[in-house]
Amino acid sequence: MNLDGQEIEAKFYLRDLAAIERRLQSLGGELVSPRVKEINLRFDTPDRRLGTNRQALRLRMDSVARLTFKGPQALGETVSNRQEIEFEVSDYQAARQFLEALGFVLAVSYEKYRTTYRLGKAEVVLDEMPFGSFIEIEAGSVEEIFRTARQLGLDWDARCAESYLGLFLRLKAAVGLEAENLTFSELTDWQGNLTAIGLKFAD
Repeated sequence: MNLDGQEIEAKFYLRDLAAIERRLQSLGGELVSPRVKEINLRFDTPDRRLGTNRQALRLRMDSVARLTFKGPQALGETVSNRQEIEFEVSDYQAARQFLEALGFVLAVSYEKYRTTYRLGKAEVVLDEMPFGSFIEIEAGSVEEIFRTARQLGLDWDARCAESYLGLFLRLKAAVGLEAENLTFSELTDWQGNLTAIGLKFAD
């Protein structure tokens, strides 16, 4: 969801994704997009200028291909609040070649399985990541996100404004993971959880 070019969202780390999905359905959550695998490619300049400036350039493939730019996250916010420009592209491989022709290089790839719902004025996504399960709530205001989280019985104080790749980098440093990408194949043997980097379960 892109509201006036601004992305306002919060994510929550979960023990039991299925239980949260049942609660979401019981509240009248409308299924917008069934479970689908996402493949995400994060691009940067050779000197990693985008990452240094806390910007992101991403090519995503799920049921369609999308190209996304994200600006730096606003500091001091209780949720993630950043500029987002996103649009569909007709050809995933051509889009990758286009970015590489402009001089961008692949910095990291990551995968997830995502199921998307609508609950009231909020978009609610259920994410199965290689390192655990999450729910993300995106809406037009922090107040709407808070209201939706409360409906779902989530611990507001356990929310996380950090990106999945940010969590991945912290996890690598904390436990010595050798994986280069946040993919199911590279983390297939990992048995820990993200409490190792201070994340709390919200359910």
